[in-house]
Amino acid sequence: MSMIAETAPASKSARWTGRTLSGLVIVFLLFDGAIKLVPWPVVTETMDRMGYGSSETLARTLGVITIACTVLYAVPPTSILGAILLTGYLGGAIASHVRIGSPLFSHILFGFYLGLMLWGGLWLRDRNLRDLIPWRR
Repeated sequence: MSMIAETAPASKSARWTGRTLSGLVIVFLLFDGAIKLVPWPVVTETMDRMGYGSSETLARTLGVITIACTVLYAVPPTSILGAILLTGYLGGAIASHVRIGSPLFSHILFGFYLGLMLWGGLWLRDRNLRDLIPWRR
């Protein structure tokens, strides 16, 4: 008997659910990164309210980081690396919202929800990740 649990191939519906979840995360994060590149006044005003100042340079830098990590996540050979980097990015967003006392379910936990979608979508569509993190029965 093997000590490593074998992972069954994902069903077609599981793969499509994973692609859909991942697609939603990708679209949201590309939009989030793009608006930071402009940056619109709402972006710099929000950054200022969060205690980071209203720096357009910082907004653009965060936009580039967001887009780069999202592209890594979207490309299958680098998707796990992208997921790890985006998890760190989302953790920083959660910490920022905790620090300023944002509402729990709509702001603080939003990064957590996005992280669940990010990893859940990747787990459903990537056999290597399912082999690495098996769901035991």
